[in-house]
Amino acid sequence: MSIKSHHFPILILLLVSLLIGIFTFQDYGMAWDEYLYYQYADSIGYAYSITERASEDFDLTRAFEPSAWDHQNHGPAYLLLARGTVYALKSITGVDKVALWHLLNFINFLVGVLFLYYLSLRWFKPSVAISLSLLYISQPVLWGHAFINPKDPPFATVFIAAFYFGFRMVDKLPTPEKKTPPWAEIITTGILIGIATNLRVIGPLLGVMLFGYAILKKNIKILLWFIPTALIAMFTTYLTWPYLWENPIATFIDVIQTMANYPVSPKTLFYGNPYESFEVPIRYLPVLLGITLTETVWPLTIFGAGIAIFKFFKKNLAWQDLSVIAFWFLFMLGYILIIRPPMYDNYRHFLFILPPVFIFAGFSFEQLFKCIRPVAAQSIIVMIILIFGIKSNIDLHPYQYVYYNTFVGGTSGAEGTFETDYWLTCYKEALEEFENFSKGEETLIVYREAVNAAYYASDRIEVIGYRPFKAGDYLLLSARLNEVHNVKRHSPNIIEIGRDGATFCAIREIAP
Repeated sequence: MSIKSHHFPILILLLVSLLIGIFTFQDYGMAWDEYLYYQYADSIGYAYSITERASEDFDLTRAFEPSAWDHQNHGPAYLLLARGTVYALKSITGVDKVALWHLLNFINFLVGVLFLYYLSLRWFKPSVAISLSLLYISQPVLWGHAFINPKDPPFATVFIAAFYFGFRMVDKLPTPEKKTPPWAEIITTGILIGIATNLRVIGPLLGVMLFGYAILKKNIKILLWFIPTALIAMFTTYLTWPYLWENPIATFIDVIQTMANYPVSPKTLFYGNPYESFEVPIRYLPVLLGITLTETVWPLTIFGAGIAIFKFFKKNLAWQDLSVIAFWFLFMLGYILIIRPPMYDNYRHFLFILPPVFIFAGFSFEQLFKCIRPVAAQSIIVMIILIFGIKSNIDLHPYQYVYYNTFVGGTSGAEGTFETDYWLTCYKEALEEFENFSKGEETLIVYREAVNAAYYASDRIEVIGYRPFKAGDYLLLSARLNEVHNVKRHSPNIIEIGRDGATFCAIREIAP
């Protein structure tokens, strides 16, 4: 890419972001879900081992260890694609495996940003596409999840990429004037839909939306080309999901039913009350969307949507593909508000619905740039819009995912009212400080997820799960469900981990 290219800024953005990630990825603590999930990555190779399959004691459930009953319902496509790189980097650098996964997770996120940029070029000039991409990547909640979340951001990346290639596929499908089928786009789109289905059972929605786009193009004959796309998608899902191998259709239906009513869903804190995941109020998602994105996002999006509608009525906008993008967000929002699926950990499972929000914000950037021509002035305006996210990313590091905007008083204002470090990533920093505090061999009692704390403990620190404690014991408490404030003990904290005035976890010495 030439330095004079209009697309050069996206390369700079990705390189700068990658550089920041390389210098900071080891700062992030292991999330609640990661400990077992990366062991799943270690064990899934068993299913593909010819030697193991030829042995008399082959047992497919070993490929889903150590939590087979849960992992088998989660397709391992991302783990299969990334684990080889993690192992190679570990052998070369000796860096902690979980930290290396964080780096790979972040790189995956940057790939999603790249495809968001290229997808946005369908409607905008490069200057607008880079602006909305900057707004997207600067969101603290997305930046934080990009490192510690190996499940939801990868799905979002695949979703964005599938739309990019899917739109290209439909646009290039054969017509009476154009006979050559775009096999590269057909194969790529099919593979991406298959991977998306592997990662989340809602993945086939991608195919449905692209099918709808083809119908809106008013060329019924091209719909036949969705047959090879669907076959490639199904084969990809089957190939990358060993759990389906023995009975694909029945097993996949069972997975859909299981995931729609997930049997192990923790409680979540909302407006100071602990709710069961299937009992959260209808306002749960709308409120969280309003207070966990930076202050400028929704004004830009709403204004941009108004501009898009105005352009539609003026017939100045190719609306077919944009209507599919709008459906992407509105359908999922309607599904959540009407069907009311279990929700917890804020809305991390639905991070993939956010890209349309930023695409519609692009129309606001476009209008601003029409009104303000000088490039220097445009750059200043964009920086003013981005400063909310940039500052919070710095202030909250490495806990950006706990971000709340000023509408609720920031993260400190959200403490005790909404979940903050619900994935217990503060354990890493807490154990590091406890190592410096303690002089000899110590025992640390951990109220929740002791295995995560033990991962960061040295040999002289014995970490054990919760038990009735006595005077002189050290107790590690988390802020999940406000527990750090609700334990009825008067002992002062010897260690507190937090940011922006909020406490995420604390270690207490129990006094007599």
